[in-house]
Amino acid sequence: MGLIVAALLLALVLLYLFTSIKIVHQGYQYTIEHFGRFTTVARPGFNFYPAFFYRVGRKVNMMEQVIDIPGQEIITKDNAMISTDGVVFFQVLDSAKAAYEVSDLYQALLQLTTTNLRTVMGSMDLDETLSKRDEINARLLNVVDHATTPWGVKITRVEIKDIRPPADIVNAMGRQMKAEREKRANILDAEGSRASEILRAEGQKQARILESEGRKESAFRDAEARERAAVAEASATRAVSQAIEEGGAQAINYFIAQKYVEAIGKFATSPNAKTILFPVEATQLMGTLGGIGELAKDALRDATASPPQVQPTPKPRGPFELSKSAEVPSS
Repeated sequence: MGLIVAALLLALVLLYLFTSIKIVHQGYQYTIEHFGRFTTVARPGFNFYPAFFYRVGRKVNMMEQVIDIPGQEIITKDNAMISTDGVVFFQVLDSAKAAYEVSDLYQALLQLTTTNLRTVMGSMDLDETLSKRDEINARLLNVVDHATTPWGVKITRVEIKDIRPPADIVNAMGRQMKAEREKRANILDAEGSRASEILRAEGQKQARILESEGRKESAFRDAEARERAAVAEASATRAVSQAIEEGGAQAINYFIAQKYVEAIGKFATSPNAKTILFPVEATQLMGTLGGIGELAKDALRDATASPPQVQPTPKPRGPFELSKSAEVPSS
């Protein structure tokens, strides 16, 4: 009988010791209550608190957690109805405050974030809500984190997942975007055409300037060439005049005969005619040749210094027709 009682007592002792041991997992903290009043926090690992006198009050998750904000209908500042949802990331820093300062931490965080989301986005226009998500996130984070500080909670991040305007507003925005893009395209086309016209005008202006300078240079060269030709012509005229003064009428006949022969040669080589007929007076040709002979006689007389010999003048013949044919391929 005594052994049975001892065994029962030993079992009770072991059970008491076993229930007094508290094993806390990593990432959690347990609040310990002494007859219903918070006493301390049991941290991860082995903890011993006598049973019946101490009990575990709340098991608090100390890891970073996320709460999903369900879709909300929000009216913006310009009376546009939009639907939005998001997520909130938070972490408990003080397990005692999180356990005893708020009744339901998760529900409190959800309601607090939802109401502030309506407040923040309701104070902005539709365009601002669609283009300033970072600003919305920052404002929500600041407001919610400040409100949850007494609960021992740190709001690490607030993110808006999606913003859905009504279908008619989406269509209107699509038309507006298309019109804006077409406007920018037309502006770019106009600017391109303007730049092209300016470049073309500049090119034409430069071409006219260069052409004018070219004509000026060409006129200068032509004037210079005419001046040189005039000087050469004047020199030739002086030389001819001097030769006439020294040689008399025979020199004139020589020059006339020379020009006459050159003119006939040019007619013969002309590409614009196949057959050319020249009527020529024999006496004129013989007179010209006679003038050339007289020049030769004078030159020979001056060289030998002998008295001049009179040559009988050939009897002039009657006129005859000198015909010359030149076959020149037509151009």
